[in-house]
Amino acid sequence: MNNGPLIFVGLLFTMLWSYYGFVVTNFRDVGRQEPFETMTGDKYPTGRSGTANLGQEVYRANGCASCHTMQARTRGYGADIERGWGKRNTVLRDFLWDNHVFLGQTRIGPDLATVGARNYSTPEWQFLHLYNPRLVVPESLMPRYPYLFKERKIVGQRSPNALALPAGAVKEGHEIVPTAEATALVEYVMSLRADTAIFEAPLNPKPKPAPETNEVTAAVPTNGPAPGTNP
Repeated sequence: MNNGPLIFVGLLFTMLWSYYGFVVTNFRDVGRQEPFETMTGDKYPTGRSGTANLGQEVYRANGCASCHTMQARTRGYGADIERGWGKRNTVLRDFLWDNHVFLGQTRIGPDLATVGARNYSTPEWQFLHLYNPRLVVPESLMPRYPYLFKERKIVGQRSPNALALPAGAVKEGHEIVPTAEATALVEYVMSLRADTAIFEAPLNPKPKPAPETNEVTAAVPTNGPAPGTNP
């Protein structure tokens, strides 16, 4: 008796059932997640503005996820918390309203899950960093994105959104201003603030300071815009 067709049907059923169990049900469960209600009654996440959503498309088009991740790991699985890359680990709920999820795989630059909440992170800093990363982080490996800006002649007063560049960086009587794409990208980057305490990801306490000794120890790396880092 030829059992080939029966074996084939059995294997096909097993594969389809596995696909349903591991893929379909997970997508369904993620889609059922609701915003978390904090102790103050606020909802998290609240979603992003239309401009920030456009900036997410600019982020995707320029391949930013090739060098940056958005998955701060909990303490004990790396030094992300100690570096200041987050106050807690990243979870799926953080991306509830996003059109794209850029978890990433490679960290040529730092993790960006909470970059909008960091002390040095301002729109002005981010614009300079996009135009020429070496202006704010001298040893940065990040490429320049001058095509997200345009140079134009100053007519009357200087534009309020013109970059504050050092002397000699632009021709006399001209200024560098961000395009709509750069503005959207910076608004998206500034909206990355996954630092709200939620049920599945409580905030990690700050690391205890090391006891003072006379021994020379290596400094814990941070994510500030200091030379030697790669924002």
